[in-house]
Amino acid sequence: MHILETILYTFLTLGIAIVIHEYGHFIVARKCGVFVERFSLGFGSPLIGWTDRHGTNFVISALPLGGYVKMLDSRSGHVPEDLLGSEFGRQNVWKRIAITIAGPFANLLLSIFAFWVLFFNGETGVKPIVGNIEDESPAKVAGFAPGMTILSVNEQLTPNWSNVSKELFSSIGTTGSLKFVVKSPESGDTIKLSIPIEKWLRDASEPYPIYELGLTPKYTFKQLNLGLIMEGSAAEKAGLLSGDVVTKINGWNVNSTQIFVEEIESNANRTVVLDIVRDNVDMRIEVTPEAVFRDGFDYGQIGVQLAPQGIYPESMLYSIEHTISSAAIRSLSETSDYITFIIKSIKKLLTGELSSKSLSGPIGIAKAAGDSGRAGLDNFIRFTAILSIMLGVMNMLPIPVLDGGHLIFYVIEIIKGSPVSEEMQVVGLKLGVAILFGFMMVATFNDLTRAFM
Repeated sequence: MHILETILYTFLTLGIAIVIHEYGHFIVARKCGVFVERFSLGFGSPLIGWTDRHGTNFVISALPLGGYVKMLDSRSGHVPEDLLGSEFGRQNVWKRIAITIAGPFANLLLSIFAFWVLFFNGETGVKPIVGNIEDESPAKVAGFAPGMTILSVNEQLTPNWSNVSKELFSSIGTTGSLKFVVKSPESGDTIKLSIPIEKWLRDASEPYPIYELGLTPKYTFKQLNLGLIMEGSAAEKAGLLSGDVVTKINGWNVNSTQIFVEEIESNANRTVVLDIVRDNVDMRIEVTPEAVFRDGFDYGQIGVQLAPQGIYPESMLYSIEHTISSAAIRSLSETSDYITFIIKSIKKLLTGELSSKSLSGPIGIAKAAGDSGRAGLDNFIRFTAILSIMLGVMNMLPIPVLDGGHLIFYVIEIIKGSPVSEEMQVVGLKLGVAILFGFMMVATFNDLTRAFM
């Protein structure tokens, strides 16, 4: 059931984002007088389809991860004389530019609308109040104490933990210092704190800035559930099942996810004893973590996804009621923030400030989609909005095959006064495919090495 839910939510999330993207191309192409031959959700052989009164064939194809709009184009075959005026290549460069950017623009409109729906129903958040602080951690050394409220990070206001995380992520790979303004829980005075950093988390495969600093929100851990069990893994061989609740590991009470993670990772090829609860029955299971070489060391891994449960104290939560207009303004701001965050992350990847090991591929997207779906409708809508922004921004990268690559060809056409030769476009497309394939291979490899604990 867990796997089926993940597959369902993945197809639903990607399907929404891709259909909206392709619909953007489709509707603007029609407005520009271009004949659209096919609108396909997925690739490969069509499974079902229908043709509208304009002659466009709408289909759902065998491979649902993707989609395309096929416009009348002489490069793809013969174009009848009476349809030459509706051919894509015959349109002026400005119409072709409009059709190209319409897909990413539609993705951003989807995100704005999704965020508007969320905010119009009321905005909730978690106040940035510090919980327990790890001994000898950078936060402890800097002077952080439980109960402090983080007012700003690097001069950016942080009204909730989400903002704290965003600002800290923006500092990954940099050298200098993290500057905090916090409020004392006793006196209410504001205090300036600073944590020095050098090439911070540049090589981390899964950077968690808040936890790396030793900071945690004020949070009540409830229990650690096991999620998806990897086929053929040490967890499956030991008899662990999805939904098991881990209460102890090697005799230690599991009162945080970190205890479980550290104990598994530090016991590669050594037997670990787990006390679990399954269907209200106490059980004890022995499992031997397999050694996985990562970052120069062997780490234990049993092949299971973790699904911790917990709650924030009521005093940590806040809510804001929005009007139609204030929700719209807030949704524009949220979309803009995510666009900026994604662009900065891409820049960090290209400059080496962010490790390529942090890239996620289809497995990572599937896991996030499944987790968001199971967490409730609001989380699912938010994830769909973020994924749509990512799809829109990534498609604008200047890589042939992507929309941004086509825009480069059109800009060159405007400058030189004539289209880029078909030979050069073919070379560019082949290069673009190679680049995207390389990114996909790296991202998928990352997914396979970190998807399971």
